Amino acid sequence: MNVSVKLFAVARQRAGRGNIIVELPAGATVQQLRAALAAQCPPLADLLKHSRVAVNSDYAGDAAAIPESAEIALIPPVSGG
Repeated sequence: MNVSVKLFAVARQRAGRGNIIVELPAGATVQQLRAALAAQCPPLADLLKHSRVAVNSDYAGDAAAIPESAEIALIPPVSGG
């Protein structure tokens, strides 16, 4: 299945675009998504372990399955002052 991952903040800057289409097997997990993103866009690799993944507007753990046609967002850590 193809999933579109929306990128925000520094993730968007590193990837040079606002979203990435990733090919995943049916029933893939968030952990598999992280691995696919790192392989497809190496500048995101070190950021992925510190970022949150939202699936259909809810934060999801690495073991969570990604349903077909889900909305996915990669949300990197932010700092403020």
